[in-house]
Amino acid sequence: MKTLTFKGGIHPPYMKDISIGQPLRKLCFPQVAVVPLSQHIGAPNSAIVKKGDYVEEGQIIGESQSFVTSPVHSPIYGKILDVKKAFHPALGPIESVFIERDKDKPSKQYDKKNIDDLSVSDMIQKVKAAGIVGMGGAAFPTHVKLSIPEGKKIETLIINGAECEPYLTCDHTLMTRRAEDILEGIKIVSAIINPAQICIAIEDNKKSAFFNFKKLISRDEFKFSKKIKIVLLKTKYPQGGEKQLIKAISKKEVPPGKLPLDIGFLVQNVGTICAIYEAVCFDKPLIERIVTLSGDCFDKPGNYTVRVGTTIDDMLSVGGISLVKTPKKIIIGGPMMGFSQPVMSAPVLKSTSGILFLSKDFAKSYQETACIKCAKCVDVCPVNLVPTEIMKNVKKEYWDKVEQLFVADCMECGACVYSCPARIPLVQYIKQGKTAVLRKKS
Repeated sequence: MKTLTFKGGIHPPYMKDISIGQPLRKLCFPQVAVVPLSQHIGAPNSAIVKKGDYVEEGQIIGESQSFVTSPVHSPIYGKILDVKKAFHPALGPIESVFIERDKDKPSKQYDKKNIDDLSVSDMIQKVKAAGIVGMGGAAFPTHVKLSIPEGKKIETLIINGAECEPYLTCDHTLMTRRAEDILEGIKIVSAIINPAQICIAIEDNKKSAFFNFKKLISRDEFKFSKKIKIVLLKTKYPQGGEKQLIKAISKKEVPPGKLPLDIGFLVQNVGTICAIYEAVCFDKPLIERIVTLSGDCFDKPGNYTVRVGTTIDDMLSVGGISLVKTPKKIIIGGPMMGFSQPVMSAPVLKSTSGILFLSKDFAKSYQETACIKCAKCVDVCPVNLVPTEIMKNVKKEYWDKVEQLFVADCMECGACVYSCPARIPLVQYIKQGKTAVLRKKS
C-alpha cells in the first residue's frame, strides 16, 4: 500500500504504545474549574460574569466583539469564585474564571437537532457560538476558517488524522471510537465549503483508524463519501503540519507568506471536525475533549475525556490517577511542540491534546555546544529553512537579514533541535527572531 510523505522530517521514538492500548476513560469533573478567557488565536475575551454569579454548564462566560476570536463557556454548573489572573499553559498569567462545581447538579444532556433547514451562515454561526477552535494545537477560531472570502474556492478539504507528535494518541482514539461522528462532521463542513474532493489523511502507524474509515464510507448513509479519498501517510514528524499534508497529498506547496486557502486547500483536525458535529447537531459548546495522559510516571496512562478548565493537580486528586514515579518534567502537548509546565495549577484548554509526566530517565537535559556546520538541521527542516543562519543573525541582531531568511515561515516543530548534535536551542532563537521582526514592523 503506497504511503505519501514530504521532504525532510525526523523519526523520533513515537512512544504511542504507552497509551493507545488502554480504554477511553471519563475523568471526574473538576472541583474548581479554572477557565482562561483566551484559548485561541485572535482578540482576547472579556469576562461577562462576576464573582458570586451562578452559571450553567455551557453558558458563555467570556466573549469579544471581534471577528477573529472565540467565546469560552462554563464547563460545569457552579458558582463563580473569582475572575482574576491564573496560569495559562502557554501564555503565563492571564485573566481566568474560577468556577466551583455544584455537586448536586448532573451534567447537561444535549439532544440532537434537525439541521436539514440550516443555511451555510446558520451552521457557521453555530460553530462560532460553540467556541470551536483548531484542536490540533493551533487553536485558530474555526468559524473564521470556514468563512471563505469572496473570490476564493476550496478545491480540497483535508481531514488531519496524522497525529505525528510522539506520545499523543487522542486523535487515534477518536478515529477508532467516533469515526461515524467524524464523518457527520465532514458532511457538515462539506456542505459549508463545497470542496471538489475530501482527503482523510492518516499515518501508517494508525491502520486500525484507516480501515475503520474505509469500511464506513461504503455505507449508504454516507453517500457524500464519493468525494472522499482516504490516504495513508508515511509515519514521520511533522507529517501533521498543514503545509506538509498538502505537499504529501498533492505535491503542491503553499508559497511563503501565504495560507492553504490561497491555493485552494482547507485543513481541519479530526477533533475539530467532531466538535463541529456536536456544535451544529447538538448545540454543544467546546467544553470537553479527549486528552492523552502519558509518560512513565502515571499508574493509568491512556486517553481520557476531560472538561476544559480541569487543572493538573485536580486531575490527580479527583481523577483516581496516581504517580508511580516523581516527574522531572510536566509537558502540556507533545514533547516536540508542547510547553513545559512550572506549576501544577495549569488547566486543560480547548487545544490541549496531551499531558506528559516524564521522569529523569525520559526527560534528559543537554548542554549547548558550538555549531559544527553539519547541516543536519537544514536536511530535516520541513519548510526548507536554514535554522543555523537564522540563529547566527539573531545573535548579531541583524533583524533585516533574519526576515530575509523567512523566519516567519518556521512552524517551530523542533525537528532542527532534535537533529542537532550540538544541542543548540534553534527554535528558541527563531522565536526571538520572529518577535524582533514583528516588533520592528510595528
